[in-house]
Amino acid sequence: MITDSRSQRSPSQSSANDREWTYAELWRDLSLGCDTLAASVATFENKASNSLCKVEACLISLERQSLSAFAAQTLPPWWEKIDEDPDWQEYSFLGLAAGYGLIAFVAIIQLIRIQRRVPEYGWTTQKVFHLLNAFVCVLRCVVFAMRPKVQSLHPVAVQAVLLDLPGLLFFSTYTLLVLFWAEIYHQARNISTASLRPAFLLFNAAVYAVQAGLWVFVGVSQSHHALSRVLSCCFLAAVSLVAATGFLVYGGRLFLMLRRFPIESRGRRKKLREVGFVTGICATCFTLRAFIVAWAAFDQEDADLDVLNHPLLNIIYYCGCELVPSALVLYILRKLPPKRTMGYQQIPSS
Repeated sequence: MITDSRSQRSPSQSSANDREWTYAELWRDLSLGCDTLAASVATFENKASNSLCKVEACLISLERQSLSAFAAQTLPPWWEKIDEDPDWQEYSFLGLAAGYGLIAFVAIIQLIRIQRRVPEYGWTTQKVFHLLNAFVCVLRCVVFAMRPKVQSLHPVAVQAVLLDLPGLLFFSTYTLLVLFWAEIYHQARNISTASLRPAFLLFNAAVYAVQAGLWVFVGVSQSHHALSRVLSCCFLAAVSLVAATGFLVYGGRLFLMLRRFPIESRGRRKKLREVGFVTGICATCFTLRAFIVAWAAFDQEDADLDVLNHPLLNIIYYCGCELVPSALVLYILRKLPPKRTMGYQQIPSS
């Protein structure tokens, strides 16, 4: 009789073989389960990423549609007609370039006059202000004179740098006045001014670092260009509001301190008007800047500032936020510093 070999095995051998077979099955099932789990996780991540991108696109689209609908109801037809006119698109930026060139020329002339008047004082706050003002206007003049060529530059991050950097330098230039007023106010109140300049430098460095990070994000992530544009506009709007707040706080404090000064004099009244006018002008221009940039963040169709087919909005923005305020501040601060008085000299006897 032929018997099955498995029936001739001892119970211990059969048990060991069954355990090996069971372990092999478990190991195979575990490997298949791990592969299935990894594939499921990868699929979930892809779906989650796609869903996040869709949600992000939907949110931006909804915000833009709502603001575009609002703009469509408020913008008159003649505004759209101007935007579509090629002559306006060409000559508006040439006019802005000429305006910035004129402001740069006036700032340089004023800097030369101050340097000839008091060459021994070195680089004072007034001299640095006029130098930065001239530098900002020269940058704007060059960019706007070649605006169509700038629009065709690639990558897009290069365009962002050329269009956004002068705005940041404008912010640093005029917050220098806030620093100057803060030092005067603290000295008058016998408060230490040691921390003012480091705080000013650190804050400006942080602003430039964040904006540089956004430029890098624009350059390396073309698929998220819309998101990076919204973030950049919102950041510039927040920075502009900080500048407006600084002018209101320290300009208002200095104005009230001069107003309460007990001695009435012609110089006091002149300084009072100077501080009041500069505070009002700068706070208004930075608030207007924040509003327009925030509008541009979510309404690319009607309020995008970085395109050629919105000439009227660009004229309003750059004239109201930079050109007119710069011209007014240069006129208000046109007075030269007094000459350095000579030491006492004995009158010779006859």
